[in-house]
Amino acid sequence: PPPCAMAGCAARVPPGSEARLSLATFLLGASVLALPLLTRAGLQGRTGLALYVAGLNALLLLLYRPPRYQIAIRACFLGFVFGCGMLLSFSQSSWNHFGWYMCSLSLFHYSEYLVTAVNNPKSLSLDSFLLNHSLEYTVAALSSWIEFTLENIFCPELKQITWLSVTGLLMVVFGECLRKAAMFTAGSNFNHVVQNEKSDTHTLVTSGVYAWFRHPSYVGWFYWSIGTQVMLCNPVCGVGYALTVWRFFRDRIEEEEISLIHFFGEEYLEYKKRVPTGLPFIKGVKVAL
Repeated sequence: PPPCAMAGCAARVPPGSEARLSLATFLLGASVLALPLLTRAGLQGRTGLALYVAGLNALLLLLYRPPRYQIAIRACFLGFVFGCGMLLSFSQSSWNHFGWYMCSLSLFHYSEYLVTAVNNPKSLSLDSFLLNHSLEYTVAALSSWIEFTLENIFCPELKQITWLSVTGLLMVVFGECLRKAAMFTAGSNFNHVVQNEKSDTHTLVTSGVYAWFRHPSYVGWFYWSIGTQVMLCNPVCGVGYALTVWRFFRDRIEEEEISLIHFFGEEYLEYKKRVPTGLPFIKGVKVAL
């Protein structure tokens, strides 16, 4: 059968099976953690890695057909990145903190899909992995990798400030947990795309983490993204990420709150008065009295 469109793939997979399929293939990819056993058995590192990757893809092609293959290959890839990150994290090299980053990045993208599959399957698509988020997101990620590599070559001592990397890791864990708590609390009200039309099931969520912040998922992503650069000890991207992400969420929140005021009227305006956005110096859309 022909490959399906990206946004429609999940819709033709039997309902409820996406989460199980993605989890199984994520763990399959993460089994790269067993690669050191192959090298001890006599295979050279690069040869063993190449054979492992080829074997994984062959297995997925054998087991799955579109649209299941499109889900499986993405989840397996993220699991593979997570496994490689774990191996790098425990290596005796100046790249071990980059291993922390690889684990954080892959878990973030995979958990976005998994939580959506469990929590709001009606809105699930391949886009829920957020791997194709935007050109700007891709450029930002590449920039951080380039900065880390160059500074690791020319200023390796800059990448071994353990207390700073641990601080970044804590920011990442905090941000990730807050975002996922927001997704679970919102349930079917959460969507990766700002909604311009109110559905019949759309309700205003003000409990749980939404009693602390009006936009807890954005607060989580904000601190997660900055935390990744603190973890990598990337001074240039650290500042760049903070400014860029702050501006992005300032505009995003204003756009979203226009829709929320239209949907819920006085109920949202009262909520807006009581609860802050959670992001520094961002108050949301201004309402004329």
